[in-house]
Amino acid sequence: MYTIISGTNREDSFTEKIAKEYLQILKEKNIEAAFLSLKGLNVLERDASFLKTEEEILIPAQKIIFIVPEYNGSYPGVLKAMIDNSDIKKDWWWKKALLTGVSAGRAGNLRGMDHLTGTLQYMKMIVHPNKLPISIVDTLFDKNGVINHTPTSQAIKGQLEEFINF
Repeated sequence: MYTIISGTNREDSFTEKIAKEYLQILKEKNIEAAFLSLKGLNVLERDASFLKTEEEILIPAQKIIFIVPEYNGSYPGVLKAMIDNSDIKKDWWWKKALLTGVSAGRAGNLRGMDHLTGTLQYMKMIVHPNKLPISIVDTLFDKNGVINHTPTSQAIKGQLEEFINF
């Protein structure tokens, strides 16, 4: 099973819109995928809601897609807190990861993806080498919230196809 993690807890984020694009592409390919938004998830306690998220979404996943916005030159603290609070062996060890960075700037969170790669590899995850930086994300959507930038759509589909075969 695949899990897509929208790596922020901010409302109405471009990160979540990109994550939902990945989810839609997988659905079109008849690939089952869970979607994990960090909005509203208490990442600081291993409470009943957090344990349910682990049992239903993280533990069953064999491939995890991280859509990660750039926060101050890295990845969001809420994502780090969620990882730190999780059962590392059950949730992450020996699973495959795909990273996509999202930013309104020009680098597409390259630095944050490098930071997250180090964290994931420390947790014995196998990170796919094609890490996609999506820059100027705030210009890529039409008024209906649909990506209207063909090169970005093609890059996402190509990266995802590689990950499916990974």
